[in-house]
Amino acid sequence: MPAIQDPKVPPARSPYEISERLYELCQSSESVSSLLAQDPSLSPGEAWKKLFGHHITDNCSKKDIHQIGKGSLDPEELDRAKSCGRWGSAEPGDLFLRIYHDALCTLDDDPACGMVSPSLMGSCGTMPLTIFSVIPDIVRHMSNLIVRAEKEVYLATNFWQNGVASKYITNALKELSRRAGERGAAVVVKIIYDRGSPRQLLEPHYAVPESEYTGAAVGLPASHEIPHVDLQVTNYHRPLLGTFHSKYMIVDRRIAVVQSNNIQDNDNLEMMVQVEGPIVDSLYDMALLSWHKKLEPPLPMINSPAAVCGEQSTTAEDPGKIPEEIDEALKSSAQIQIGGGTDHVNGSTRLATKENVTGSNGNQNQDGYSNYDASSLPEHTADDPHYDATLAGEIQRVQASLRPRPGETRTQAVSRHLNHTVNAGFAGDAPECAPEDEMTPYVAHPPARNPVPMALVCRAPHGPPTHGSVVNPQNAAWLAALRNARRRVLIQTPTLNAAPLVPAIAEACERGVDVYCYVCLGYNDAGEMLPLQGGHNEATASRLHAMLSAAARRHLHWFWYVAKDQTRPLVASAKRRGCHVKLLVADGRVGVAGNGNQDTQSWAHSQEANVLVDSAAVCGAWEDGILKRNQNTRRYGAVGPADGVWRDARGREAEGATGVDAGRMAWVRGVVGAVKRVQGTGGF
Repeated sequence: MPAIQDPKVPPARSPYEISERLYELCQSSESVSSLLAQDPSLSPGEAWKKLFGHHITDNCSKKDIHQIGKGSLDPEELDRAKSCGRWGSAEPGDLFLRIYHDALCTLDDDPACGMVSPSLMGSCGTMPLTIFSVIPDIVRHMSNLIVRAEKEVYLATNFWQNGVASKYITNALKELSRRAGERGAAVVVKIIYDRGSPRQLLEPHYAVPESEYTGAAVGLPASHEIPHVDLQVTNYHRPLLGTFHSKYMIVDRRIAVVQSNNIQDNDNLEMMVQVEGPIVDSLYDMALLSWHKKLEPPLPMINSPAAVCGEQSTTAEDPGKIPEEIDEALKSSAQIQIGGGTDHVNGSTRLATKENVTGSNGNQNQDGYSNYDASSLPEHTADDPHYDATLAGEIQRVQASLRPRPGETRTQAVSRHLNHTVNAGFAGDAPECAPEDEMTPYVAHPPARNPVPMALVCRAPHGPPTHGSVVNPQNAAWLAALRNARRRVLIQTPTLNAAPLVPAIAEACERGVDVYCYVCLGYNDAGEMLPLQGGHNEATASRLHAMLSAAARRHLHWFWYVAKDQTRPLVASAKRRGCHVKLLVADGRVGVAGNGNQDTQSWAHSQEANVLVDSAAVCGAWEDGILKRNQNTRRYGAVGPADGVWRDARGREAEGATGVDAGRMAWVRGVVGAVKRVQGTGGF
């Protein structure tokens, strides 16, 4: 196996090596989840201490973050990294292995910084679905997964706010209870969030009583409303700055989703990935560690690892059939979807071409498409739930909601979808897109006959207001990807200012790698202006352009996010069209998707969960969803290559933007932003 190194730089050996101790931890069959299966009387925190307590130092690695990803690895060291993961029949590529190697090495000083048992960090799995869309589309899918649960649901989010988004979840919990009751069963549900409470000064993991979580602020159902669901809720924050920023859900230890969004109503475009197979066990282990305290009642699937089910996806009963249905559902240029029923458990859907609905269901739209009968496949909403039994059914229903209604253009239909609960009536000005670029919120990946290599690259929370906790798997994965990519790197993030990241981007551009930064203009500007928080996005863009040579500047491609229905970036403070997607793709085949922003808070303080994936097919679909289908950033968002400032055709800067220089009193706005974060109205 060849070593990866930059051909333009003289060979230098990486200072990172997998120690014998770390190698043994990865080779071990022991994990927190396996120990809890053996001894349910233990709490996850006790299980970790029993397994790894003697390895813990001070939760801060002594390694130099600036050396991560640098130098070359000899073939023996790459092989050693390969033997540390459980890849099944998958064969990790060199770039993936280099990233995994450097992420893994950060555990040497303290395994706890990775938030997963070392033996489960490197794994494999399948990814049947990615969602690029607004929050309602993501919680729609979550609600469908919840009602299909047989034994247990574990849901983690940063901020939970009672509203339309949360109603999808609470409705699903009630439907789950009803279904469980019909089959004479009970389902265990755990929910963990970070709402900030004075009690966390004494106990970071605060057990939320029913009287609190059923109140107006959260609005979860009371026990009498869900008699066949056993619900336990935890509020977790590690003072002062150790935010629980993780967002994921695990259902029956068979399916997991990792997402960018909180459970709250806002205007953001978000991202979710669904994974299945052995990687779910890794996420399950992380979830147990996050809960920390004893699970009462225990999770029923603690003795049933996902890995025992094999590596195949469990989403489709007939793996060969679902891709055909999905493919037909997305051929929007030639057909339209209608449903085969309207009851709330509608898994049977059929497809109809415009030839066999024209004349029976209504008029032709001005773009030539036939209108469908909305009652045949009604939208799944918080006020009118319609659950689907299959992923194909979900995709058809969501894509049908994007069909133009009578008198609507395709762009107007997209505006309606993006406006959802918070911006009713806000119009778009984008021209009609080509059919092959039509917005596709649910991106289906064909079921893989074999799994692909995956790894958890997370970080633990760090409360003190210092930057002493930046060496961890998450940050190492990002840096190693930037420093070892040979052709291009795509980064989408709401905020970008992390001190180790900015020079790494510059280094990549200087060696001829094209770096595409898709960032949200004005996102959380106030909070980012606090001392030690890194500064706002416009200042970063300007600084990065200024530090590059003229030749390297041609390789930096900085864009402000532009929504699918718009022709210009809208400043995030207007709360019309924001973007909260967190994704990095290197060389079109290795990606990191999850919770972490590219800002100081996510790099130095917050607990994050991210999945590292080695798949050209998946990463290609991600790039297609970002670059073409679900936003107009590439078409309209490019900043000036000389100074990093966006201007329209008449030379005007974006309306309402802070500007490169925020002024001497920016810290005052930062304090206001910090307060908004605690209240759940700022950017997270």
